[in-house]
Amino acid sequence: MSLRPTLDFLLYQWLNVESLNQRERFADHSRETFDAVFDTCERIAREKYAPFNRLVDTQEPHFDGEKVILPQATHDAHKAYAASGMLSAAQDYDEGGMQLPYTIEAAANCFFAMASVSMGSSLLTKGNANLLLVHGTEAQKEVFARNEFSGRFSGTMCLSEPQAGSSLSDITTRAVPDGEDFEAEVLGPRYRLRGNKMWISAGEHELTENIIHLVLAKIPGADGKLIPGTRGISLFIVPKWLVTVESPHPSPLPGGEGEKGSVKVTLGARNDVALAGLNHKLGWRGTTNTLLNFGEGKYPVGGQAGAVGYLVGKPHEGLRCMFHMMNEARIGVGTAAVMLGMAGYYASLDYAKNRPQGRPVGAGGKDASQPQVRIIEHADVKRMLLAQKAYCEGALALELYCARLVDEQHTAEAQAADDARLLLEVLTPIAKSWPSEWCLEANSLAIQIHGGYGYTRDFPVEQYWRDNRLNMIHEGTHGIQATDLLGRKVLMEGGKGLALLAARINSTIERAIQLPELAAYANALGHALQQVGATTKAAWATGSPTDALANAVPYMQGFGHTVLAWIWLDVALAALKADATKSIAVTAGKLGAVRYFYHYELPKIDAWLNVVANRDLTCADLPEEAF
Repeated sequence: MSLRPTLDFLLYQWLNVESLNQRERFADHSRETFDAVFDTCERIAREKYAPFNRLVDTQEPHFDGEKVILPQATHDAHKAYAASGMLSAAQDYDEGGMQLPYTIEAAANCFFAMASVSMGSSLLTKGNANLLLVHGTEAQKEVFARNEFSGRFSGTMCLSEPQAGSSLSDITTRAVPDGEDFEAEVLGPRYRLRGNKMWISAGEHELTENIIHLVLAKIPGADGKLIPGTRGISLFIVPKWLVTVESPHPSPLPGGEGEKGSVKVTLGARNDVALAGLNHKLGWRGTTNTLLNFGEGKYPVGGQAGAVGYLVGKPHEGLRCMFHMMNEARIGVGTAAVMLGMAGYYASLDYAKNRPQGRPVGAGGKDASQPQVRIIEHADVKRMLLAQKAYCEGALALELYCARLVDEQHTAEAQAADDARLLLEVLTPIAKSWPSEWCLEANSLAIQIHGGYGYTRDFPVEQYWRDNRLNMIHEGTHGIQATDLLGRKVLMEGGKGLALLAARINSTIERAIQLPELAAYANALGHALQQVGATTKAAWATGSPTDALANAVPYMQGFGHTVLAWIWLDVALAALKADATKSIAVTAGKLGAVRYFYHYELPKIDAWLNVVANRDLTCADLPEEAF
């Protein structure tokens, strides 16, 4: 099956992305240009990614003592992706970009994620470069970000350490000033870094000329000791290869002279960044995942140990800068989870349409002389297919809605832009966590539909499940996302973001309640919304974070299901509006998914939200010895 009809419906008939062309930034574009981008990406994904998804799973990256070896197919795919211009698709024309809406860029990247998620590893490079465009100096943008957008360099984010995974306040990587020289004046204050970073995706490879690591480290205080907590964290650019910057102007870059792209960047000595080992994972095996040592002395620079790094932004503001990349990565992880779920759904749907087994329940159901039926004719198989459709298409709609909010934030009038910012703050934990849980469940159902074949390598669904299982951990576990949601996002700015979301949900309810086909769902959503609001207040009734956050994950699950129920109801309104097409895929398909979600899924929120509202401490209070 093709993803294209679903994307077309969500983009053009639900989100009305063509209306963005009325804004000055996107005035050069039309549906024709959007469709041309999709055509190109779909073709590259079909030719360069999909045929090699199993290959990169079985031929994992390996280190030959000098470099990491990846299959040739990965090199070819990266080259084709970079040549397509998708690395900088949403960037300004004068950045070499296409100035596309981010919504279109996000939709176009879905083709690559579904074809082979671990080959389509551009997410961190884009996020790295986007961070530098916001927080870097003009020289850092020119030398590093623009070479990443062109595909010449790639990028990583280096946060976790072996002793400090998600607890960034406990990182011990140190950064000390390294004096001044020409490169330091051009590229920013120069430091020497020493420490270890863990779980670094794409941390070592030969796909690009250089790898630009964005590294969190602490600058010691006057007493030489590291500042406790997150206050001491700063952000540094640490390239794999040091660079030499040449400019035709007497005073290059810092003075703002010269056009973009006018400087020449060449590679110099190897920086003191060494591969300590490769992590061999359950899934995403086509992407290198590394342990990196910074400053151990394997590649001394200027005769001394210490990885050379350039400060981004101000000292001690590294976490604020890095969150620009982390939030972008969280939505990207959610989208990856969606597309893995969608790939499994399409595979199991095709299998169910073609696999004969069993006979209809009822008269003659046990008559072996009757011909077998295809398994899609069995009610339980339809249940599993419909669950997958509800999870995956609903989650895709959520991710595209968030992408549309990014465009609103950047191009709408001031008030609408600020509203979009706040809505994104509230929805980001859901956009990351909900697909990574429920599209994983979709992959499990895809295996179930295949029966015994499902857990063999004769079919792709077992790989989709393995790949997707990582997404509940990527860029922050469920517990972290839930604590962020209940402990910060729904409370920030006096609860304004939550109020904005409630207003949008109520707007959908008001429209849907007028239609006989949707009125019952509108009432159910209204009740769920009230329950979420009441539960949020009840959780914080004592003012104690211990009480409120003990059940943060059930809160996020109930909240997420309510958000998805809203998304599906809003999609249903668009489907009924498009009913003139009389398309079963649009009307019966979308309304069937809505019916499933409201009958089978939304009722689950009672159990989740009740323990939150009651501040149930069953889990928190159980002594360690009881386990």
